[in-house]
Amino acid sequence: MKVKSYKRQAEEAEELSNVNLSKFRKIQHELEEAEERADIAESQVNKLRAKSREIGKKAESEE
Repeated sequence: MKVKSYKRQAEEAEELSNVNLSKFRKIQHELEEAEERADIAESQVNKLRAKSREIGKKAESEE
């Protein structure tokens, strides 16, 4: 009887472990996607800053 109880507890623990691992992998994937989006956004901001500087320099040279 104790063996059956231990076996059931082990199976429940394994199921819980699998659920938690699945959640972890999902969140890890979402984090990687968010980091990628952040990198893209940062790149776009840098491009816009560079364009802004160019426009500012042109405006100064025209005055």
